[in-house]
Amino acid sequence: MKLLLFTLGICVGIVGLANLAEAQNYPWCAYYSEPFGGTNCGFTTFQQCLDTVSGIGGACQRNNLYQPPPGPHPLTRVYRRYPN
Repeated sequence: MKLLLFTLGICVGIVGLANLAEAQNYPWCAYYSEPFGGTNCGFTTFQQCLDTVSGIGGACQRNNLYQPPPGPHPLTRVYRRYPN
C-alpha cells in the first residue's frame, strides 16, 4: 500500500511540473455571421482571416486584446525617399 501511494505521489508530482498550457494570442479575429455567430481570434494575418470568412459570411477585425511578444519588432511602414 505504501508503494502504491509513493508511486501515485511521484506521478502527481511529475504532472505538476509539466508546462502549463497558455492561451494563444493573435492580432486578428473573425466574427462569423448568424445563425452561429461565433468568434475566432486565431489569425496572424488579415488575409488568413479573410480567407476563412469568405464563403461562410462574417467580418475580420483587429483583436483589441492582442499584446505582441516582448522584444524588438521590425518596422511595419516603408519610408520612401522622393527625389527633390
